[in-house]
Amino acid sequence: MPIDAAKALGAEPRTGELSWDHKDVQLYHLGIGAGIPATDPDELRYTLESRLHVLPSFATVAGGGKPGVTDGLSMPGVDVDLARVLHGGQSLRIHRPIPARGRATATGRIAAVYDKGKAAVLVMRTEVADGDVPLWTSDAQIYVRGEGGWGGDRGSSTRLDPPAGEPDRVVERHVREDQALLYRLSGDWNPLHADPGFAERAGFDRPILHGLCTYGMTLKAVVDTLLDGDVTRVRSYATRFAGVVYPGETLRIRMWRPDGRVRVAVSAVERDDTPVLADTVVEHS
Repeated sequence: MPIDAAKALGAEPRTGELSWDHKDVQLYHLGIGAGIPATDPDELRYTLESRLHVLPSFATVAGGGKPGVTDGLSMPGVDVDLARVLHGGQSLRIHRPIPARGRATATGRIAAVYDKGKAAVLVMRTEVADGDVPLWTSDAQIYVRGEGGWGGDRGSSTRLDPPAGEPDRVVERHVREDQALLYRLSGDWNPLHADPGFAERAGFDRPILHGLCTYGMTLKAVVDTLLDGDVTRVRSYATRFAGVVYPGETLRIRMWRPDGRVRVAVSAVERDDTPVLADTVVEHS
């Protein structure tokens, strides 16, 4: 069996040093579509080093995104074909605002392995701290097609009931044709997002956008629209990747504020509002 759950869960955590500066933050922001219009003061806080605010989803790429999804696939007990892997979901808890320049220690481990029958799901947990001060904790749910069925723990369902009523706000965000090529410069070099031949082998007509790019674009829309542009108000952010996005498409982002949180649903406009992010929640102050 390519996935040995006991071995993966029992493996020693991997620890590494992360560092980043304003250029990494600016590149990430550009990769998720910031800077349009280029002279808009609300966009300059994402693109101009003298007034830089760090969107919390930058945590997913800080230090090149290490350890990340692909690192989880190289942990002891895990031996799978990258073409059968999808990023199933992502959650992030922010313990304090992320600085525009920093150094930190990241500790990554496989926190859970679930048997979904036709697939396996690995939860790659990364805890990042500056000395003794926690910065953020992230969980990446890694979906591996064809690797389930060994009779292991299925795990609990993460599906949420759909938000009730009409959304409080709806915005649309265009995904540029070169969005994936720009976003991958922040550290996710999976050829699925750039190489047509690899994408075809993985079952797609053409390269797809990184799920974490859609994740970042969505959080930016929530912060800009409902949180007064204040990135420090975000406490946690979780989503399930419900479908793919192709560069050149338009995201329709629906937002509800039912209980002090923001519930979000994201769809691809050109494909009859096909869902791409679901069960999405932003907790904030």
